[in-house]
Amino acid sequence: METEEQNLQIQGVLEALASILGEAIHAVYLHGSAVSAGLQPQSDIDLLAVTGRPMSPWERQELLSRLLILSGPHPRKAKQPRCLELLVFAGTNDLMQSYPAQADFVYGEWLRPELAAGAVPGVVRDPENTLILAQVRRESVSLMGPQASSLLPAIPQETIRLAIGDALPMLLSGLPGDERNVLLTLARMWRTAQIGDFASKADAADWAVPKMPIMEADTLDYARRAYLGEIVDAWNDKQDAAHAAAEFLRDRVLECLQTTFDQ
Repeated sequence: METEEQNLQIQGVLEALASILGEAIHAVYLHGSAVSAGLQPQSDIDLLAVTGRPMSPWERQELLSRLLILSGPHPRKAKQPRCLELLVFAGTNDLMQSYPAQADFVYGEWLRPELAAGAVPGVVRDPENTLILAQVRRESVSLMGPQASSLLPAIPQETIRLAIGDALPMLLSGLPGDERNVLLTLARMWRTAQIGDFASKADAADWAVPKMPIMEADTLDYARRAYLGEIVDAWNDKQDAAHAAAEFLRDRVLECLQTTFDQ
């Protein structure tokens, strides 16, 4: 039943894109946890679309209206729809290859308060866009159009490392209230900066934990277990531990990046 509900959500997004953008849609890709390691209890359904032109104001509003209905709010409760994340990239590879990559439309549940209040997604240039493009090109499922490796640009490893460094401050600023996701994302960044691949959050934590001091390792493993649905995490009394683990992970990421840049 869970898989059927996920498929209905994905189909709803595909139908919305087709009805609103029509032949402008070149491809739609499923990526993230659904492809790499299987959806966990709080995993989003991550989608990326490529169009042949920028979206009009009417198309932005219509797509937003559909997504606000299709996507479930965060944090997800039992039997509720999953949170959706959709990035739309428009035009030629130049916009995707530019740094930071330019997305024509971004929807995610972290934006729901401002979107529900009347804001409409516009063009976004962000290092995170570059990292997502690199990950989708390497590991995704085509729901419409050619395989990602034949349509999305190849992002050089140096650009991936640059994007990791540039994305760090914004990620760390979101630690209070989003401890689990920030810690697991930092572990992924560390692994990508050192090895060059894109691992799932759980796999990145498994890789990082043995390399960490015991207290910081326990905190990251707590986040990992919560992500997998093994426990229900509560961070009110773990703020100091979360900050210590985040600082350790940040320093490891920066060390890897500095070593790369010095070479």
